[in-house]
Amino acid sequence: MCRVLGVSETGYYKWLKRQSKPNKYDELLAKIRQIRAANPDYGAHRIYLHLKLYQGYTGSYYVILKLCKIHHLMLKKKHHSRGITKADLAAQASENLIQQDFTASSPNQKWLGDITEIPTADGKLYVAAVLDCFDGAIVGFKMADHMRAELCVDAFTSAVKKYQAFGMIFHSDRGSQYTSRIYRDVLARYGAVQSMSKTGKCYDNARMESFFATLKKESTNKFKTETMRMETVKSIVFRFIEIYYNRKRIYTTNGGYPPLVKRSHYYQENLPQAV
Repeated sequence: MCRVLGVSETGYYKWLKRQSKPNKYDELLAKIRQIRAANPDYGAHRIYLHLKLYQGYTGSYYVILKLCKIHHLMLKKKHHSRGITKADLAAQASENLIQQDFTASSPNQKWLGDITEIPTADGKLYVAAVLDCFDGAIVGFKMADHMRAELCVDAFTSAVKKYQAFGMIFHSDRGSQYTSRIYRDVLARYGAVQSMSKTGKCYDNARMESFFATLKKESTNKFKTETMRMETVKSIVFRFIEIYYNRKRIYTTNGGYPPLVKRSHYYQENLPQAV
C-alpha cells in the first residue's frame, strides 16, 4: 500500500506511532472545555485569566486563543442595550467631569449610575444600579416596578451606607431621575459631586451601559422573563450581581480578579492591620 501511494514505509510507521501518543494540548483543552461548561459566557481572554489565576497556567494567551478558534469555542460579538432614561430638557445639567475616563486609583472615587428594564409577567421590572470605577463592583442596586427618582435614590443611599462612602464623583446620563431635586439633595447630603453625560453621547457612560448588557446577556436573556413572576426575576438579578458578578466572575480590567476580590486585596495592602 505504501508503494501504491508513494509513501515510504519508514514515514508511514512514524505517522502510525504518533497517532497512539496523546496531543500535548489535550489536557489543556479539557480544562478549557470544563471552564466554558461552568462559565458559558467566558471568551478566550477570560478563560486564559481563569487558568492563570486559579489553575497555575503559565503558558501564552495565544495558545488559548488558538485552541478556542480551532475547537469552535469563541464567543459571538456582544450587542449592547440602550438606556431607557429620558432627559429632562428643562433641568440644568451638570458638567461632564468623567470625560470617558472610567478609571480610579481607589474605591469610592468615581461612581456611575443608570437604570434598565426587564420584562416580567407582572409588568416591567426596573433596575437602578451604582458601579464603582475602581474595580467594577456594583456597590448598590435597587429593583422596583417603577422608574421614579426614588428608585435611583434608594440605589445610591444603599451604596453609601454599605461602604461608608463620602465625597465621590457620581456620573450618570441626563435622565430626569438624576436631574431631579430629590436626587441632587441626596448627593449633596453625602458630599457627592454630580457629573453628567452630554446629550446623545452614550459612550459618556459606556461602562455602566456595558454592565447592563452583561447582566442581560449572561443572565436574564437566558430566561423567558416575560412569562415569570416579578419576584422570581428579582431573585435572578440579585443572585447574578451579588453572588456571581461581584464575587466570582473573571473581570478582565482587574487582571482577572472579580470586583470584590480586587477590593479586598486593596484594603489588605493599604489599610493598617488591626493590632
